[in-house]
Amino acid sequence: MVGSIFMKVTFLGTGAGIPSKNRNVTSVVLDLLAEKNELWLFDCGEATQHQLLYTTLKPRKVTKIFISHLHGDHIFGLPGFLSSRSFQDGTEPLTIYGPKGIKQFVETTLGISTTHLTYPIHYIELENSGHVYQDDSFTVDCLELDHGIQSFGYRIIEKDKLGSLQTEKLQALGIQPGPIYQKIKENEVTILQDGTSIRREDYLGPMKKGKKLVIFGDTRYRMEHAAFASKADLIIHEATFSHEMEDIAKNYYHSTTKQAANLAAKAKANTLIITHISSRYQHTETLELLEEARTIFPSTIIAKDFYTYELL
Repeated sequence: MVGSIFMKVTFLGTGAGIPSKNRNVTSVVLDLLAEKNELWLFDCGEATQHQLLYTTLKPRKVTKIFISHLHGDHIFGLPGFLSSRSFQDGTEPLTIYGPKGIKQFVETTLGISTTHLTYPIHYIELENSGHVYQDDSFTVDCLELDHGIQSFGYRIIEKDKLGSLQTEKLQALGIQPGPIYQKIKENEVTILQDGTSIRREDYLGPMKKGKKLVIFGDTRYRMEHAAFASKADLIIHEATFSHEMEDIAKNYYHSTTKQAANLAAKAKANTLIITHISSRYQHTETLELLEEARTIFPSTIIAKDFYTYELL
């Protein structure tokens, strides 16, 4: 695999349960346009397609949708999004991953509304924790969480990348910068015009460690979940309630700010982004939620709609 993979996540919705004036319901986009010319969508709450209109992201570029669970605030945006994708030059196949029932939900809503798509949908229904997807650049695994209904977290691991081309060594051989550098990096062996054989491995620096992103669906706090996110570059975790509402969070199968922070600390993650914020928290109250989490895990960010985080 060649090249530098540039990943970023954009939050289209960061609220819990119902939309508010400041937060739409849940949806996160993983932007892989630079490497794969694809977008991956994680959950698709109501009005996700409306939120996309305020970005430069195109629905036709969405090739995979990963659904954490079947509560309405995570799936009610699917029928509209899937329908609109047909009207926006969306002809490429799309794969939807999620708990058992996601296929029935989509096919029922599209069928009753007599919606005809210009592309095929493939369904991968998950029954328990395990491997989900793999290609030349990424692997995706899921973890069954602790929610009122079956809910999954997803771990996206970027495979290690080739090291940087050591251009000074090439220049010492008299090979000047130009397209030949890319050719050398793309091929194990390159034959120059004078017949010289260049082995790529002799002119590359150390392999670059791939990034690890973990996106948790709705869940009660379970410390054992930290192993799934071990040493993640970024954890995205719900923090529906403040620390003082821990009992309510448990009763509703959700997590608090400090619980999400504890998990990130246990996992030894680089960064935590808390999201899925209850509509009871507005403006300055959300800053208080952030400070609660930062008392345990300083490298915490609280998401807001349209916030983008780059994994460089």
